[in-house]
Amino acid sequence: MNGIRTNGDGGALEGAVIAVAGAAGPAGRAALLRLAEAGAVVVASDAHPERLAEAVDAARYAHGGATVTGDTVDLLDLAATREWADKTEKEFGRIDGLVHLVGGWRGSASFAETALADWDLLDRLLVRTLQSTSLAFEPGLRRSDRGRFVLISAAGASKPTAGNAAYAAAKAAAEAWTLALADEFRKAGGDDGPKTAAAILVVKALVHDAMRAERPNAKFAGFTDVTELADAIAGVWDAPAGEVNGKRLWLTPQQ
Repeated sequence: MNGIRTNGDGGALEGAVIAVAGAAGPAGRAALLRLAEAGAVVVASDAHPERLAEAVDAARYAHGGATVTGDTVDLLDLAATREWADKTEKEFGRIDGLVHLVGGWRGSASFAETALADWDLLDRLLVRTLQSTSLAFEPGLRRSDRGRFVLISAAGASKPTAGNAAYAAAKAAAEAWTLALADEFRKAGGDDGPKTAAAILVVKALVHDAMRAERPNAKFAGFTDVTELADAIAGVWDAPAGEVNGKRLWLTPQQ
């Protein structure tokens, strides 16, 4: 993992205020647990209120005393996303991170069979939600002394396959947008270098216990467990901003 250290203590995350977008899925749940364990104040959002409440309760229960909150936010709505960011900073006095875990996948048997409706969906899930969160949280992250914006991407963005055209293109667009944000942080840091960073964690695919239970004979070769991803997310705060800003940090062999 280029530039990432994943020690187990709170360290740079102690008292940090971290927002997690797309927090109700397996990766989001793992991230909430890991960030709460590290001593962060965790502000979670998702479009599914019941699943979000379960994820928030699980993180609170696992780490008694941890501050973990949940908001149902329409991340396709920039105004609503800005309202969430402003509310978070006003309530907790700062914002030190945004972890973008909104996901989705669509594929086809061949390039010719690609459905443009799949692109429309993936554009909303993977790109538009990223645009909303980055625009909404960028001012607060620049005010932080340890601000981090973390995108989870896929190796397919760098090496797309015929049946994954829509997915790979959406992931590539999300990476490009995040790198533009990183350039903004670089410029804001001036000669001293960036104090805030935007980083991309790259996986082949994710796996979790329920997937293993459903497919006990599957190898899941090269997949990243959601708990390992959560450790890597926390590790972005352990590295100096200049080491991770604008970097693709590979959790699978680089393609």
